[in-house]
Formats: sequence, C-alpha cells, structure tokens
Amino acid sequence: MIIKHPLKTILLAAMLAGAAAPALAQITINISGAPPPIQYEAVPVLAPTQIWAPGYWAWNGDRHVWVRGRAISKRDGYRWAPDNWVQTGNGYSRQPGYWVRDTNYVFVKEKKAKKHKYDRDDDDHDDDKKRGKRDGKGHNKND
Repeated sequence: MIIKHPLKTILLAAMLAGAAAPALAQITINISGAPPPIQYEAVPVLAPTQIWAPGYWAWNGDRHVWVRGRAISKRDGYRWAPDNWVQTGNGYSRQPGYWVRDTNYVFVKEKKAKKHKYDRDDDDHDDDKKRGKRDGKGHNKND
C-alpha cells in the first residue's frame, strides 16, 4: 500500500500508536493478605550521583517475595517515593516507586574556578624557546 498524502500517513501512524498504547498499561494486582513487615537492609556507600531505592515485598502469584533495594540515578529536584502496599477495600495493592518533585529542593549552581589570565600551566616552560623570546634587555642568549 503506497500512501501519497502526508495527512493520511499521520492519521495511520496515530491509529497504530493508539492501538499499541494499552500494551504499555500498568497492571495492578489486588491480594487479600497483607504483605510481611519491611526487611531491614544495610545501605551501601553510594556514588554522589545515586540514591538508594529500598527493597519491597512483591507478589509472585501465590506468595510474597522480597525484592532487594538498589541504587538508582539521582534526579535533581526530585525525591524517590519507594514501592509500597496500599490497603484498598478488602485487599492490598502494590504501588510501584516513583519520582516526586521535592518542594524543598534548592538548586545550587557550582561556580567554576577562575583562571587568572597571567597564570601559566606547568607544561608551558618550553613556550619561551618556541616563541623566540629573548633574555635580558633585548639581547639574544647567544650575544
């Protein structure tokens, strides 16, 4: 099928994308029993660009299983709301972790160190020879 009109191409793409959208929907599982108490996990030393997402109880179809905590990349201006179980009616449903905007976050811009225009790198000691600089009062070294 050859489509010659751009409008038809756009409409066809929109229809196909709309049909695929339900495949990306999140599944919520409700169970009647409450999850076990949260397990304690020692938080390892993390890189400055990471935060700790604590572990949680997941449901594997017939029982709860513990999912260990993990390091995730930090997002400036946000905090991580961990996975948890919420009581809904007669049962419980697991809410996956998500990012929440941190209203107390203050952006701090790092200042770059200024380099003075007369500062020289240690590697520049050969530059005088390359540029033909002279020693003393306008005389060459060889004079």
